[in-house]
Amino acid sequence: MSQQSSTRRGGAAWALVITSVAGFMAALDNLVVTTALPSIREDLGGALHDLEWTVSAYTLTFAVLLMFGAALGDRFGRRRLFLAGITVFTAASAAAAMAPGIDSLIAARAVQGVGAAVMMPLTLTLLTAAVPAERRGMAYGIWGAVNGLAVASGPLVGGSLTEHISWQWIFWLNVPLGLALLPLARFRLAESHGTGAPLDLPGTLLASGGLFGIVYGLVRGPVDGWTGAVVLTALFAGAALLAGFVLYSTRAKNPMLPMRLFRSRAFSGINAASLLMFLGMFGSIFLLSQYMQGVLGYSPTEAGLRMLPWTGMPMLVAPIAGILSDRIGGRPVVAAGLFLQAAGLGYLASVITADASYAVQLPGLVVSGIGMALFFAPASALVMSSVAPKEQGIASGANNALREVGGALGIAVMASIFAAQGGYESPQTFVDGLRPAVAVGAGLVAVAGIAALLIPATRRNGEATGATGTAPVAPTDEPVPAPAVEPATR
Repeated sequence: MSQQSSTRRGGAAWALVITSVAGFMAALDNLVVTTALPSIREDLGGALHDLEWTVSAYTLTFAVLLMFGAALGDRFGRRRLFLAGITVFTAASAAAAMAPGIDSLIAARAVQGVGAAVMMPLTLTLLTAAVPAERRGMAYGIWGAVNGLAVASGPLVGGSLTEHISWQWIFWLNVPLGLALLPLARFRLAESHGTGAPLDLPGTLLASGGLFGIVYGLVRGPVDGWTGAVVLTALFAGAALLAGFVLYSTRAKNPMLPMRLFRSRAFSGINAASLLMFLGMFGSIFLLSQYMQGVLGYSPTEAGLRMLPWTGMPMLVAPIAGILSDRIGGRPVVAAGLFLQAAGLGYLASVITADASYAVQLPGLVVSGIGMALFFAPASALVMSSVAPKEQGIASGANNALREVGGALGIAVMASIFAAQGGYESPQTFVDGLRPAVAVGAGLVAVAGIAALLIPATRRNGEATGATGTAPVAPTDEPVPAPAVEPATR
C-alpha cells in the first residue's frame, strides 16, 4: 500500500484540523508576545535587549532548526516527530508561563522554538499525504487562512490576555491545545517516512552557531558598545561560521540547504525578498506595539485592536492576491505588495509623534496590511515553482527558515537603531528612536521589492520564461517528498 493511501486512512478532515491547529499555535507565538512586552518588562524587569530576546529566542531557534526538524521527521517518522514537537512546544509554553525571571522566560522561549521547528514543517507534509490531489488547493487555503488568523490575532490575543488576565496566559493558552492535539495526532494520523537521507549535523551546527553569533552581537552592540570585544567577537565568529556553512553546503553530499538551488534566479530572488520583507516587518511591529502602549497610552487590548488593519489585512486581501497571481503571475503581485508595505512603513515613520492620533496612523497601517497580504500567497507559489518537484520540500523549508531569520535579525537591527537614537526615558526619546528605525524598515522592504522584480516571469503552469538558471516545474499529484512549510499553489 502506498504511503499516500495509508496516510489518507487517517482522514483528510482530521488531518486538516490537527495540522491547522498545530500551525496556529506555532504562528501565534511569533507575534503574541509583542503587545505583552511592556507588562513583561514591568513584572520581570529587563532592558531593551532582554525584550528583544523574548521574541528572538523563539524565532531564531525556530529558524535554524526548522529544516533539521523536517529531516528528523523524514528519517524517524513524521507522525512520531510531530508528536515530539507538540510535546516539547507544550511543555516549554508551560515553563514560559511559570518563568520566575526574564532569563528563564528567554530560555523557555528558545525551547518553544525547538518544538515549533520540529512540529511546524511536518504539518503540510502530513496534510499533503492525507488529502487527495484534487482537493489539496482547498485544504492548503484553509490551512493558510488559519495561520493567517494566528498572525493577525497575535497582537490582539496577547493584548487581551495580558490586560484582562495576565501576560502568563499568552503561554498557558498553548497548553490545553497541545494536550488535545497529542491523542488526536496519535490516533488520527498515519505514520509516514521520507527518503531517509542522512541528517546534516555539521550544517545544522554551523548555521545555528553563525546566526546566533550575529544576532547576539547585534543585540549586545547598543549595550556593550559596537567596538567591545564580546560584540566584535560574536559578529566576526558568526560571519565566519555562516561562511563555513555556505562552503560546507557546496561540497557536502546531503546538505541541509543545497547551495546549488541558489543558481536559480527565481529561487534566489524570492528568498532574498522574503528575508528582507520579514526583517523590515518584524522589527517594525516589535517597536510600534510598544509605541502604542508606552507613548500613546493605549491598553494592551486597544493596541492589539489598532494593529489589526495591518496584521489582519491578509485575511481579507489574500484570496484576491491568489486570483491576481493566477491571472498575471506571482512576480508583479509580490513586488507590488512589497512596495506598498514599504510605502506604508515610510508613511508611518513620517507621521509618528509623541501625540499622533490613530486617524493619522491608520492610512499607513492599512497600506502596510494590503502590502503584506499581496506578498504571502503568491510568494509561496513562487518558491514552489522555482525548483524541481522533488526539491519542493527543501525549498519551502529554506524559505521559511530565511523568513524566521529575517524576523530575528529585524528585531535586533531595528532595536539597535532605536537604542542608538532614542530610548525609554520619555515619550519623545522613544519617538526619536522609533522614527529612524521604522524608516530603515521601510527601506529594507523596498529593497525586497527590487529583489522580487528580478524573479523571472512565469507562465500559468509555473514554467519560467526566458530565464537562465531556473528550474521549470510541472504539476505533480504526488505528495511533497520533503516537508513543506508553505502550501504549494496548484
